[in-house]
Amino acid sequence: MIDPKDFNVPLQYKHWSGDPAEDRVGPFFFRIEEGIVYSAFRLQAEHCNSHQSAHGGILMMFADYSLCIAANGGEEESVATVSCNSEFVGPAIVGDLICGRAEVSRRGGSLVFARVQLSVNDTIILDASGVIKRLRPKHR
Repeated sequence: MIDPKDFNVPLQYKHWSGDPAEDRVGPFFFRIEEGIVYSAFRLQAEHCNSHQSAHGGILMMFADYSLCIAANGGEEESVATVSCNSEFVGPAIVGDLICGRAEVSRRGGSLVFARVQLSVNDTIILDASGVIKRLRPKHR
């Protein structure tokens, strides 16, 4: 299990295991309170672009992670992103704790509509919204 304290992330966050790409890039962490997903990860040098600020692709991956956790409620339900729209609002630099706040706008039988804001020190750096597909287990 990946421990948030090893990445200087507050201990109330937990790791969602199941996606090796997210673990390799992040790792990312989350907690859920009253239906709102709070996510976090500590920006390291390998997450940055040539301007020494967070690479947009890393921020988009973290936003996608946050939207998917909102869609599956942090449970083991498999989900897949159908679409994700992002607007970059500000930068993040090495050492920043990037925090997400995601919530579901609408939950249907197979699709979930959600939105997330990423911030550093309560300053928004990215707004995103997405459509997430709930995947039903295949019966054999």
